[in-house]
Amino acid sequence: MLSMILIWIYMFFTTFLIGYGILCLLTRFVPYRVRHMDSYLICGLAGVTVYAQFFSLFGRVGLVANLLLCMACMAIAWCLKRQLGSMLSETWNNIRENRLGERGKMLGILFLFFLFAYGASRGIIHYDTGLYHAQSIRWLEEYGVVKGLGNLHCRLAYNSSSFALSALYSMAFLGGQSYHCAAGFLAWILAKVCLEVIGALRKRRLHTGDFARVMGIYYLVIIFDEMVSPASDYFMVLLAFYIVIRFLELAECEVKEVLPYALLCVLGVFLMTVKLSAALILLLVIYPAYYLIRGNRWKETAVYLALGIVTALPFFIRNVLLSGWLVYPFTQIDLFHVAWKIPKGAADYDAREIQVWGRGYTDVTRYDISVREWLPDWFRSLAGSDKLLVAAAVVSLIVLLVYGMGMLCCWWRRRPGILIVQVAVAASFVFWLFTSPLIRYGCVYVYLMPAVVIGGVYVAILERSEERSGLRNGAKLHSQSGAGAWENGANAKKSAAEPVSAKVFRLCGMVAVMFLLIYKCAALGKEIGVSYRNDYWIAQKDYENYETQSYEINGVTFYYPVNGDQVGYEAFPSAPAKTDVRFLGEGIKDGFEAVLSN
Repeated sequence: MLSMILIWIYMFFTTFLIGYGILCLLTRFVPYRVRHMDSYLICGLAGVTVYAQFFSLFGRVGLVANLLLCMACMAIAWCLKRQLGSMLSETWNNIRENRLGERGKMLGILFLFFLFAYGASRGIIHYDTGLYHAQSIRWLEEYGVVKGLGNLHCRLAYNSSSFALSALYSMAFLGGQSYHCAAGFLAWILAKVCLEVIGALRKRRLHTGDFARVMGIYYLVIIFDEMVSPASDYFMVLLAFYIVIRFLELAECEVKEVLPYALLCVLGVFLMTVKLSAALILLLVIYPAYYLIRGNRWKETAVYLALGIVTALPFFIRNVLLSGWLVYPFTQIDLFHVAWKIPKGAADYDAREIQVWGRGYTDVTRYDISVREWLPDWFRSLAGSDKLLVAAAVVSLIVLLVYGMGMLCCWWRRRPGILIVQVAVAASFVFWLFTSPLIRYGCVYVYLMPAVVIGGVYVAILERSEERSGLRNGAKLHSQSGAGAWENGANAKKSAAEPVSAKVFRLCGMVAVMFLLIYKCAALGKEIGVSYRNDYWIAQKDYENYETQSYEINGVTFYYPVNGDQVGYEAFPSAPAKTDVRFLGEGIKDGFEAVLSN
């Protein structure tokens, strides 16, 4: 745990300074006041990951990469020392004088920091981490990107930008163990964002984003003993929650500036590089694009497009180098004819295997069976809570189709941002459901569907009730509040004028949210108490390793497991089985090509 805390402190300062530099540069051309400290962290996390991916194209992601990163951070700190000093002074004064309860917020954030450092230092190592996550990260630590690596093991071509981030902060170059801290750090940032729901409960005013925060807390409790693994699924879900929550907050606070919406869409591009199946979140781009095009803001549009291209570029370059395909394992886009290209038949088989596995089958020949056949079997195989949540998501989809169509014109005039989020989440849910619906692949859509749709209906009903009673004439939306809470104007007499039915409806929503929060927090406390162990207070739980046997290719030793298909981290380089490949050149750095049988 101590090692986790030290690495997280290093991550905090580097990601904060990189994010601060990026946002200061952008807001110099497009004026905007950043509202949240976590905006710098998330922007920096994306920026650092893009940097690590570019660096991996030229060499190992280790000591030199970290030294250059530190030099960039020092340059930013020196160039922006006045702005940083002013911001830090303002933050310190707010905490000292306890403005807006800043002291309590800071204590809560620090508590979450140590709580999540504890959780990320121990727990359950994901099965796929032993299968290929650990090996993917070690390849980046040892060599960077190697051409045709997917020929050694197809899953090593599952290019996720999260692996580059994990390799950058693994500290393997120090000679000890390879740490896997990034997922826990991101979970802590999301926990800080979700903590803002307390402000909404205190003000007795819930908004759609608060329902998304509650489901974010639900997910964080689920992965508390799993975020020790550097699985790309965790990164994807955590980032998707963050994007949706902040987008909803901006829409509900009626923020008029386009920049924060556009940057969240760029973050959506980054999310796609973490896991390609999350690409439909980019439907959110409709909202800022509409206002940019309507206002003929072409220079600003070009800036956002350039940011998106720079964010995605290393991901696609790495795809081509690892597999020979632009988007592996999907062979519909066939642009490159290189020696290290994974054979089309192998790529197609891999794509089908992913889909049937998500549907609950292990036999690839069942790929072509109809939805009417596999969907009932899949639903029956779900756990009880997952069945309930999927059913709630389907009901929410129906509600959105009925309610959304009726309110489309009205909501586009009044709350277009919320409608866009609902549509993006619904489209992502449908795409996941009918392609490869493994719960861990798309649980974020299952959780968010009821939150953004039913939560949105709940808020709309309350707003209509307030409009009828004249409450909103004297009310204004507090744009600085994380929960988007309403503040009453001088002429608003809420307690006296609000109808009894609206009060009861509001109370029901508050009770439901508080019950779920208390239940999940109690479950987390019980889980920590039952699984408590005192053997990871210094170092994080290491990767799991398995018994292997070896073989040679051109004098280089490779490994594969004696039993099963997991190898772990130590036996390197390795694959789940003995592989028939050859080097592109004289050594392993030159890459691999498949040996095709006649």
